Amino acid sequence: MTDKEAIDRLMSIPMFQQVGGAAYNAGTERIEAFCRFLGDPHKRFRSIHVAGTNGKGSVCHMTASLLMECGLKTGLYTSPHISHVSERIRIDSKAIDPSAIADFMTRAMPFIEQHNPSFFEVTTAMAFDRFAAEGVDVAVIETGLGGRLDATNVIAPLLSVITNISRDHTSILGDDITSIATEKAGIIKPDTPVVVGLTEPESAVVFIDKAHECRAPLTFADKMYRVISHRLSDDGTALFEVESMLDGYRFTLSTDLAGAYQRLNIPAFLAVAERLRDCGLEVTPARITAALSHAAERTGLKGRWQVLARKPLTVCDAGHNEAGMKQVVRQLADMKEQGMFDRLFFVLGMVADKDIDSILPLLPKEARYIFTRPSVQRGMDHRTLAVRAGKAGLSGTAAPDVFEALEMAQKEAAPSDMIFISGSCYLVGDLLTGAKK
Repeated sequence: MTDKEAIDRLMSIPMFQQVGGAAYNAGTERIEAFCRFLGDPHKRFRSIHVAGTNGKGSVCHMTASLLMECGLKTGLYTSPHISHVSERIRIDSKAIDPSAIADFMTRAMPFIEQHNPSFFEVTTAMAFDRFAAEGVDVAVIETGLGGRLDATNVIAPLLSVITNISRDHTSILGDDITSIATEKAGIIKPDTPVVVGLTEPESAVVFIDKAHECRAPLTFADKMYRVISHRLSDDGTALFEVESMLDGYRFTLSTDLAGAYQRLNIPAFLAVAERLRDCGLEVTPARITAALSHAAERTGLKGRWQVLARKPLTVCDAGHNEAGMKQVVRQLADMKEQGMFDRLFFVLGMVADKDIDSILPLLPKEARYIFTRPSVQRGMDHRTLAVRAGKAGLSGTAAPDVFEALEMAQKEAAPSDMIFISGSCYLVGDLLTGAKK
């Protein structure tokens, strides 16, 4: 099987980002069988397991950067991909080669043809297989959806991490916070430490009960650290002032993850670093600082408050649910108040199975909108989005793809204005890869 044939065959498997829930297989029975077929590669490396509604990708990349800073050969498995499927599986800073995909698909085809695993199950098995073959010291594994029934939930990690809980994928995970938290808590393993990013009344009791049941030492990160302030430096990096909740000590961290919403993720990362030290890894304050300073660059993270141009300031961000968009809107409001831009042009595209009626009222009504659609099958028609946004008090025009939408914004925006592209990670993916329908 050639590289192209292997990738074409892989991409022919229906994936969640294209068709939604129809591509989701709940339960671990199939991935367990897949791993047995491959010789149980997931048992041949240490791992860190990360779940959560928002922030899990950022925390995964921060953690992987720290492991690399400690001199460890590091695997990183995240989803969805932005440019190419190989991005999902990284060893140190490098995405796997197409030849590695071809090798895996050739060996895995008998199982795939007999058992019809989902796209996510195939890429999960591929990640495990690659990490074992490459002899990684530690792999950071991000859940795909939920936790309890997620394909990644066959690992026995050094540490489990749950960033935060909010309403998303409610048709699969449940319509209330307790139900969603119960699914995420499924990654908590017996006698394995767990870090939870935020102490939230509805979800905290779920995590406490599950950790007690599993005899898992539990840490709430926001009881250890809090971010006091956030500001952007002239070079586009972000400075976060952090306070230790234990002794009041304050310190400043610089990072190329510039989104203000990282204020929710940095305490989780710092708590993870402390627990990894307890696990015997050589984590030092200097390594934590260095890892955070260039986490996105080192690990290839894209689409998280990514600056594309300066005049006008052009930023894309993969925020796509109610909780994530609240954080984005907050940062935009702070920037406007600080005089960082005059007018805001908002390129907005969403997928049809999101609860957009809870998101649209959050968005700034004074912005000039260009409504568009992601190229994925799930993408909401730009004209439909414009009508629904109009009912929420948002005004603008519509364009069939993100490139035409951005061009419209660029023609109208002055150098002192801001263009912001958001609403779907798939829309951001279209923009960064140049993918048109």
